[in-house]
Amino acid sequence: MAMDFQGRVAIVTGAGGGLGRLHALALAQRGAKVVVNDLGGAVDGSGSSATAAQKVVDEIRAAGGEAIANAASVTDFEAVQAMVEQTMHAWGRVDILVNNAGILRDKSFAKMDMADFRLVVDVHLMGAANCCKAVWPHMQEQNYGRIVMTTSSTGLYGNFGQANYGAAKLAQVGLMQTLAIEGAKNNIHVNALAPTAATRMTAGLMPEPVLEALKPEAVVPAMLVLAHESAPTRTILCAGAGGFEAAHITMTEGVYLGLGDQVPEQLAARLAEVTASEGQQVPGSGAVQGQVEVGKAMKAHGH
Repeated sequence: MAMDFQGRVAIVTGAGGGLGRLHALALAQRGAKVVVNDLGGAVDGSGSSATAAQKVVDEIRAAGGEAIANAASVTDFEAVQAMVEQTMHAWGRVDILVNNAGILRDKSFAKMDMADFRLVVDVHLMGAANCCKAVWPHMQEQNYGRIVMTTSSTGLYGNFGQANYGAAKLAQVGLMQTLAIEGAKNNIHVNALAPTAATRMTAGLMPEPVLEALKPEAVVPAMLVLAHESAPTRTILCAGAGGFEAAHITMTEGVYLGLGDQVPEQLAARLAEVTASEGQQVPGSGAVQGQVEVGKAMKAHGH
């Protein structure tokens, strides 16, 4: 069965180039109507131009697809709301949101200006939140929605020189976890994609043969799976160079130590046991941690 997006309407942010452009083209090729959003700025977020988005729209139309351009900054909630209204006016629904817009301001934390930290968090985290908030009532009303966050291995595992980017990218996973829970009753599935791809944001960081293997095209199948009506929810899918993996935020079984003056020393002595991965689980929600901890306490006290 071909993965079909006929009749679906998608908004892709940061779609004027790189991965976002390929996401928009792939969705359009499979039948979706696409809003190509791009501020048209540089990698560091400076400047703006509507031409980047329009070029991608022209590509989609030339191939027989339907698309409209939008140059809103994802950091501007009113502009994002206007983009969603533009979508509703054009096509009457919004089924898919791919939060792909992003910028880089890389420096070691010691040398990083806090304005650069805040701006990266604003674009990646608040930008995603703004877009989710704007589409949410429409997705609730139609009882259908697919939202794809773009996280990163930097957010999941860290990377030197990217404290701002990493913080913003893992924050998107936290947003995904809660929105997936809240959206379940309205058939809104929310997932995260962690791409490894050679784009203008990674240019100059890797040797040529590696860049060749990391064609951004290799990431697109994971986005399509997460944006499709058959998509899972609360899944972190990693993709790059033709490989696909999943990342899980897990909780170990841990130990019960109770209260007492010696608990810090006991915890230090048994830390390896606490962090051991055997029997770990992927909690269904944040409440599970409390349930596990209270359960240990009740068991220890014979309840």
